[in-house]
Amino acid sequence: MLTHLDSQGRAHMVDVTDKAVTFREAAAQAVVRMRPETLDMIVSGGHPKGDVFAVARIAGIQAAKKTSDLIPLCHPLMLTGVKVELSAQGSDAVLIVARCKLSGQTGVEMEALTAASVAALTVYDMCKAVDRGMTIESVRVLEKRGGKSGHFKADAS
Repeated sequence: MLTHLDSQGRAHMVDVTDKAVTFREAAAQAVVRMRPETLDMIVSGGHPKGDVFAVARIAGIQAAKKTSDLIPLCHPLMLTGVKVELSAQGSDAVLIVARCKLSGQTGVEMEALTAASVAALTVYDMCKAVDRGMTIESVRVLEKRGGKSGHFKADAS
């Protein structure tokens, strides 16, 4: 059963009033694939727009905090922690891992996914002038803890 639909199939925000407050945590990833020269420019700090990783990290953090403004049925949450890490992966990709946590009545998967996605979009935006062929791939939840559904860990890939 989809929790965001009522008995008539209409979308609504799930009522979490009676759910217990518990610790919740989620991690999500995104990968930006690019030409090796583009990654070299980012890692060496030679990008004319500045530190790509720093700007993307801040964008991801801001995005996590704004998730309920972007995703219509997400609850506004009081996040207690958001961490966005960017690193070179091989010779042609940036791996982004976002982690969000709180003590609350609903999970933080959407916040982690939004943070990773917007960080990836920011990398693309900052580098599109030098590499229009970049792709954003593998956006997914890596791990989720807390709540009624318990622990989830994605298969390695």
